[in-house]
Amino acid sequence: MNDKSKELHATLVLVNDRLHFSGAVKDNAPVSIDYIPPLGDDLGYTSLELLLLSLSSCLGSAALTFLRRMKKSIKGFAIDSRGIRREEHPTAFKTIFMELTVESSDVTDADLNKVIALAEEKYCPVWAMVKGNVEIVVTRQIKP
Repeated sequence: MNDKSKELHATLVLVNDRLHFSGAVKDNAPVSIDYIPPLGDDLGYTSLELLLLSLSSCLGSAALTFLRRMKKSIKGFAIDSRGIRREEHPTAFKTIFMELTVESSDVTDADLNKVIALAEEKYCPVWAMVKGNVEIVVTRQIKP
């Protein structure tokens, strides 16, 4: 399976003499990645912070795509995520809480349940990668 359309390529370059990296994919703006002191200088996102953002944007992209296909009006959309880490090494996430907020006059709880289930079961590759390894708890609220 050597299909280039299924391949992603990222470049990571060390910026300093500690753990500060600059990373980019394609021609997108680079992202600053670092670690907390004393190993790093806290000059960028940590790897786990980027994972939270990736999971959030993956769920958000899937949910919005399906809500729009359902002809729902979306005035605002946000996901607030927080990860709880394990105490033992590796200190990966044991639980991720995601609160999805939709501003809409016509989205229902049933609509959100449906699009979240679609994201989890089929359309969010980041969720598929962490599923079974990390408990993911999604709450939702609809604002008019």
